[in-house]
Amino acid sequence: MTALQGVLADLAAESQELEAAITDLEPEQWATVTTPEGWTIAHQIGHLHWTDRQSVLAIQDAEAFNAEMMTFIERAATIVDDEAAELAKVPPAELLELWRAGQAQLNEALAAVPAGEKVPWYGPPMSPISMATARLMETWAHSHDVLESLGIEKKPSDRVKHVCHLGIRTFGFAHMMRGEQIPEVEPRVELTSPSGELWVWGPEDSEQRVTGDAWDFALLATRRRHRGDVNVAAEGDVADHWLDIVQTFAGLPGNDPKPVAERN
Repeated sequence: MTALQGVLADLAAESQELEAAITDLEPEQWATVTTPEGWTIAHQIGHLHWTDRQSVLAIQDAEAFNAEMMTFIERAATIVDDEAAELAKVPPAELLELWRAGQAQLNEALAAVPAGEKVPWYGPPMSPISMATARLMETWAHSHDVLESLGIEKKPSDRVKHVCHLGIRTFGFAHMMRGEQIPEVEPRVELTSPSGELWVWGPEDSEQRVTGDAWDFALLATRRRHRGDVNVAAEGDVADHWLDIVQTFAGLPGNDPKPVAERN
């Protein structure tokens, strides 16, 4: 199995876990609110489908994707919410089928990208494995929102390593999005996986260090949990500040998550 095939297999597993939780929901349950901003389960699935659809377009017709992207510039601040809201109007059974079909199309499209070729995107062009990892990260994060709203515990798995890796790779990007200078030092990151394995990134001799639980780091990096509610620690000023701003996703950071004690 190639590295790309491995990520695609894990993406499929994440999607299947979410699908299993929503397939038998009553139509009214799709209106369950999942975020402080008011996104419902329908918004979440609509957003995942829209992003999958845009990814397929970027892979299969870069010219059309770039032309469409230019029309989004004036709506850059609202495009994600707008598209999620529009797809949330689709009847749940139809939306579920659209999402399923889009997942299959994306898997096939990513697998067919020639080696060494990159795909245009809203930020820098992406390799197929980077795009697959980004789609896995979004599916993981949004499925967390959905399952939590339904009172279902998302079972930890080592697939979360992809999310952690993306959170670490975006170290510089997180600073740039806040208009900050990228630190010259690279933190050492040591995280314990759900299976008990130790995952490491960065120079072993770095004085800037982040340690803790991989699942919690992923929740922090996808901005699903407040820093005070996760088992992740920092040593050094750079590492400490990074944990305040870490984010896996492109775009503006958005609202900071509230501590669990302050919710509702």
